[in-house]
Amino acid sequence: MSNSDEAIRTLSNLGLTEYEARCFVALARIDCGTAKEISDVADVPRSRVYDTVERLERKGLVSVQQSDPREFQAVSIETAIDRIRDDYDSRINAAQNALEQLERPDSRENEGMWAISRTEQVADRIDTFLEDASESIHLIVAAEETVDERVHEGLRDAVDRGVDVVVEVPTDDVRETFADADSGATVVVADDLETTNAVYGEWPGRLLLVDEEAIVATGIKESDLPDVLQETAVWTYGRDHGFAVWTRQLLDDRLVDLEAGV
Repeated sequence: MSNSDEAIRTLSNLGLTEYEARCFVALARIDCGTAKEISDVADVPRSRVYDTVERLERKGLVSVQQSDPREFQAVSIETAIDRIRDDYDSRINAAQNALEQLERPDSRENEGMWAISRTEQVADRIDTFLEDASESIHLIVAAEETVDERVHEGLRDAVDRGVDVVVEVPTDDVRETFADADSGATVVVADDLETTNAVYGEWPGRLLLVDEEAIVATGIKESDLPDVLQETAVWTYGRDHGFAVWTRQLLDDRLVDLEAGV
C-alpha cells in the first residue's frame, strides 16, 4: 500500500468521505490545483471535485482562490490534523453524551450472574460496588494479595459516607494492616480463612456483599508470569435469585457467629 493510499484510508477512518480524503491527499501532494488537476491526481470524477472541495473548505481543510479557473489549496498538514482531531473529539464527546442519556432497564443488570476473567476488570467491578455502597459492606478476604490501595481507599470513603463496613481477614497481621488503613471499619479475624483449599488449581480470593444485593466472588491462580497471580470472578446484582439469596444468608450467619464469638 502506497503512502497516498494509507493516508486516504486513515483519513476515511477519521470521518472524511473517500472523495474528501482523495481530494485532500491530492492537494497535499501538488500544493494547489484546479478541479481538473485534482481530478487527475485524486482519481475522482471532475463533476464531483467541486462539491467535495467545498465540503473540505467548510471543514477548514482547504482554501479557495477565486480565480478563473478557480484554484484550491490544502491547509498545512499540522493545521489539518488539529482540525480533524478537534472534529473527531467532538464526535466522541457527542457519542458519549448521547450514550450517557440512554435509560437502561433497571432489571437487566439484576438478571443472572456474570463472569470476569481479567484481573483488572475484577478490580474495577469491586471498586464500582464499593463506590456505590450506601448502607453496608461485608468483605471477606481469604488472600491478602488481592487487596490493594484502591480497595482500602474505597472502604475508607464508604466509612466516611456512613456505610457500615465489616471486613473478615485470616490472621492478626492482616487485621492490623486493615485496621491501620481503614479506620472506622470493623475488622475481625476469621480462623477458617487461614486454611482455604485449592479447587482445580484455584484458591478463594475474596467475597464481597454490598447493600445486601451486590455480590462479587473471586478466585486466584498462578498466571503464566512468574510471581503474578490472576484473579477471576463471578458477580451479580439483585435480591431475587438463588446465588444472591444463599450468599446473603451465609454471610448474615457469619456475622451473627462473629458477634457471638463462635
